[in-house]
Amino acid sequence: MSMVNIARQLLEQNLALTAEEKLLIIVDETTLPIGQALFEAGKTFGAQVVQLQMEPLGRSGMEPVATVAEAMAAADVVVAATAHSLTHTQARKQACAAGARIATMPGMTEEIFRGGALAADYNQIAVWTQQLTELLTAAEEAELVNGGARLKMSLAGRRGVPSTGIYHKRGQAGNLPSGEAYIAPLEGTAQGEIIIDGSFVGLGALEAPLKLTFEQGDLVAAEGPGSEDLLYMLGDNPLARNLAELGIGTNDQARVIGVILEDEKVWGTAHIALGSNDTFGGQVAAGIHLDGIMMAPELYLDGKLILQAGQLKL
Repeated sequence: MSMVNIARQLLEQNLALTAEEKLLIIVDETTLPIGQALFEAGKTFGAQVVQLQMEPLGRSGMEPVATVAEAMAAADVVVAATAHSLTHTQARKQACAAGARIATMPGMTEEIFRGGALAADYNQIAVWTQQLTELLTAAEEAELVNGGARLKMSLAGRRGVPSTGIYHKRGQAGNLPSGEAYIAPLEGTAQGEIIIDGSFVGLGALEAPLKLTFEQGDLVAAEGPGSEDLLYMLGDNPLARNLAELGIGTNDQARVIGVILEDEKVWGTAHIALGSNDTFGGQVAAGIHLDGIMMAPELYLDGKLILQAGQLKL
């Protein structure tokens, strides 16, 4: 299909855009062709379409300028195809509170836009994602095992979040392509080590694994190729070292390509993130959110094996 037809399918299937709704498309210099396709597709619905180009953000989780945040809150539907993520920002959270339906596409490329993950069966993905979200919500403790390393964390009192790719109701939001269930572990509880062997935000697909060590919820050491770059991205902000997220991919058409937007959705993978989690049930606002992917870890929820060898046990 042409990019305009793909965009039209996305706006209809995933966002249920209707005539006269206010559609805001946010782009930067890295996503102009994608923005143009979304703009042309939006017009075919009879929507009131505005495309807003901004300077690329310095990192995922960084707040956009007030002009962008205000435009998001004034829209009915927002598609943010930008180099860095607006997902875990107050601007996104406030726009949802105002009723906007939002799809974020951090790191979107034409390859991903035309790929299978975006055209997956989102009705089936929603079923898998909701089942996994319920398991995360019910669990008191999670343990990740990968490459002989073990990382434990408390989930007590926290609710899982489904990113189904279907955002038809006021205030719903998530990535596109989508397919993940995630949760904010209780701050201060992550303890142990974990091997990241898939990809990492800012580093791309990993040629060799990263070993991360956590004590009392915070990253205290990083080893392996790319570790110095990771620590540089985190800077001297202690909140950036918070273990912010535990997530599991549920999109059976997604591939690990070195772009976190698609990588973290791959069926049977798991990921953690560092930094902010205040937009999905946590308490940390760090101004940064960086995800790292594990290809085939084991995941235990309250001692029950949920994920093994790339397969979810739902």
